[in-house]
Amino acid sequence: MRKFLVVLDDSKECLNAMRFAAMRAAHTGAGVEVLAVIPPEEFNHWIGVGDIMREEARERIHAHFEVFAKWMRDKQGVDPELVIREGEPVTEIMAQVQDDPEIGVLVLGAGTDKKGPGPLVTQLSKNSGTLTIPLTIVPGDLSKERLEAIT
Repeated sequence: MRKFLVVLDDSKECLNAMRFAAMRAAHTGAGVEVLAVIPPEEFNHWIGVGDIMREEARERIHAHFEVFAKWMRDKQGVDPELVIREGEPVTEIMAQVQDDPEIGVLVLGAGTDKKGPGPLVTQLSKNSGTLTIPLTIVPGDLSKERLEAIT
Protein backbone atom coordinates (compact mmCIF):
# COMPACT_ATOMS: atom_id res chain seq x y z
CA MET A 1 0.00 0.00 0.00
CA ARG A 2 1.25 3.47 -0.83
CA LYS A 3 1.83 5.69 2.19
CA PHE A 4 2.10 9.40 2.79
CA LEU A 5 5.05 10.19 5.07
CA VAL A 6 4.49 13.21 7.30
CA VAL A 7 6.88 14.61 9.90
CA LEU A 8 5.66 15.15 13.45
CA ASP A 9 7.25 18.06 15.26
CA ASP A 10 6.26 20.96 17.49
CA SER A 11 5.66 23.43 14.67
CA LYS A 12 2.20 24.85 14.07
CA GLU A 13 2.44 24.06 10.35
CA CYS A 14 2.71 20.37 11.26
CA LEU A 15 -1.06 20.40 11.79
CA ASN A 16 -1.80 21.24 8.15
CA ALA A 17 0.69 18.67 6.91
CA MET A 18 -1.03 16.02 9.06
CA ARG A 19 -4.46 17.05 7.84
CA PHE A 20 -3.37 17.02 4.21
CA ALA A 21 -1.71 13.60 4.47
CA ALA A 22 -4.73 12.07 6.23
CA MET A 23 -7.27 13.56 3.81
CA ARG A 24 -5.28 12.49 0.73
CA ALA A 25 -4.81 9.02 2.18
CA ALA A 26 -8.52 8.72 2.91
CA HIS A 27 -9.45 9.80 -0.63
CA THR A 28 -6.92 7.56 -2.36
CA GLY A 29 -6.98 4.42 -0.20
CA ALA A 30 -3.43 5.01 0.99
CA GLY A 31 -1.89 4.95 4.45
CA VAL A 32 -0.13 7.52 6.61
CA GLU A 33 3.23 7.05 8.25
CA VAL A 34 4.13 9.65 10.86
CA LEU A 35 7.85 10.16 11.44
CA ALA A 36 9.20 11.81 14.58
CA VAL A 37 12.92 12.50 14.78
CA ILE A 38 14.70 13.00 18.08
CA PRO A 39 17.73 15.21 17.40
CA PRO A 40 21.03 14.08 18.96
CA GLU A 41 21.62 17.34 20.85
CA GLU A 42 18.84 16.39 23.26
CA PHE A 43 21.09 13.68 24.73
CA ASN A 44 24.49 15.34 25.13
CA HIS A 45 24.49 14.62 28.85
CA TRP A 46 25.80 11.89 31.06
CA ILE A 47 24.63 8.48 29.93
CA GLY A 48 21.99 8.00 32.63
CA VAL A 49 20.53 11.49 32.14
CA GLY A 50 20.57 11.05 28.37
CA ASP A 51 18.64 7.77 28.66
CA ILE A 52 16.00 9.40 30.85
CA MET A 53 15.68 12.34 28.45
CA ARG A 54 15.41 9.96 25.48
CA GLU A 55 12.56 8.07 27.19
CA GLU A 56 10.80 11.33 28.07
CA ALA A 57 11.10 12.49 24.44
CA ARG A 58 9.56 9.21 23.27
CA GLU A 59 6.67 9.60 25.73
CA ARG A 60 6.01 13.16 24.48
CA ILE A 61 6.09 11.94 20.88
CA HIS A 62 3.63 9.14 21.59
CA ALA A 63 1.23 11.55 23.36
CA HIS A 64 1.48 14.06 20.49
CA PHE A 65 1.02 11.30 17.91
CA GLU A 66 -2.08 9.94 19.65
CA VAL A 67 -3.85 13.30 19.27
CA PHE A 68 -3.32 13.21 15.49
CA ALA A 69 -3.94 9.46 15.23
CA LYS A 70 -7.30 9.72 16.99
CA TRP A 71 -8.41 12.48 14.61
CA MET A 72 -7.20 10.48 11.58
CA ARG A 73 -9.03 7.34 12.72
CA ASP A 74 -12.24 9.12 13.80
CA LYS A 75 -12.59 11.70 11.01
CA GLN A 76 -10.74 10.20 8.05
CA GLY A 77 -10.87 6.45 8.63
CA VAL A 78 -7.08 6.24 8.38
CA ASP A 79 -5.02 4.34 10.95
CA PRO A 80 -1.56 5.94 10.92
CA GLU A 81 1.64 4.28 12.00
CA LEU A 82 4.36 5.97 14.05
CA VAL A 83 8.08 5.71 13.39
CA ILE A 84 10.60 7.28 15.77
CA ARG A 85 14.18 7.78 14.67
CA GLU A 86 17.12 9.45 16.36
CA GLY A 87 19.58 11.68 14.53
CA GLU A 88 19.67 14.72 12.29
CA PRO A 89 16.13 15.34 10.98
CA VAL A 90 16.90 15.65 7.25
CA THR A 91 19.21 12.63 7.31
CA GLU A 92 16.61 10.54 9.14
CA ILE A 93 13.78 11.61 6.83
CA MET A 94 15.84 10.64 3.77
CA ALA A 95 16.78 7.34 5.44
CA GLN A 96 13.12 6.55 6.22
CA VAL A 97 12.15 7.20 2.61
CA GLN A 98 14.88 4.79 1.51
CA ASP A 99 14.04 2.18 4.17
CA ASP A 100 10.30 1.98 3.45
CA PRO A 101 9.50 1.31 -0.22
CA GLU A 102 5.76 1.84 0.40
CA ILE A 103 6.26 5.56 1.04
CA GLY A 104 4.98 7.33 -2.06
CA VAL A 105 4.86 11.00 -1.02
CA LEU A 106 6.65 13.12 1.58
CA VAL A 107 4.38 15.80 3.08
CA LEU A 108 5.80 18.82 4.91
CA GLY A 109 4.16 21.92 6.35
CA ALA A 110 5.63 25.30 5.45
CA GLY A 111 5.97 28.00 8.08
CA THR A 112 4.35 31.36 7.47
CA ASP A 113 6.55 33.73 9.44
CA LYS A 114 9.26 36.03 8.10
CA LYS A 115 12.00 33.49 8.83
CA GLY A 116 10.91 31.44 5.83
CA PRO A 117 9.22 28.08 5.37
CA GLY A 118 11.25 26.32 8.04
CA PRO A 119 14.49 24.33 8.12
CA LEU A 120 13.03 21.03 6.90
CA VAL A 121 11.27 22.58 3.91
CA THR A 122 14.36 24.62 3.05
CA GLN A 123 16.80 21.73 3.29
CA LEU A 124 14.59 19.10 1.65
CA SER A 125 13.65 21.48 -1.18
CA LYS A 126 17.35 21.79 -1.94
CA ASN A 127 17.60 17.98 -1.99
CA SER A 128 14.34 17.46 -3.88
CA GLY A 129 16.17 16.52 -7.07
CA THR A 130 17.67 13.50 -5.33
CA LEU A 131 14.47 12.37 -3.62
CA THR A 132 12.98 9.17 -4.99
CA ILE A 133 9.42 10.34 -4.25
CA PRO A 134 7.43 13.55 -4.71
CA LEU A 135 7.61 16.23 -2.03
CA THR A 136 4.36 18.00 -1.16
CA ILE A 137 4.66 21.27 0.75
CA VAL A 138 1.48 22.39 2.47
CA PRO A 139 1.23 26.09 3.39
CA GLY A 140 0.88 26.48 7.13
CA ASP A 141 -1.87 29.08 6.90
CA LEU A 142 -4.33 27.18 4.68
CA SER A 143 -7.73 26.93 6.29
CA LYS A 144 -9.26 23.56 7.11
CA GLU A 145 -11.96 24.26 4.52
CA ARG A 146 -9.39 25.02 1.81
CA LEU A 147 -7.49 21.84 2.66
CA GLU A 148 -10.69 19.83 2.34
CA ALA A 149 -11.36 21.41 -1.06
CA ILE A 150 -7.84 20.66 -2.31
CA THR A 151 -7.70 17.07 -1.15
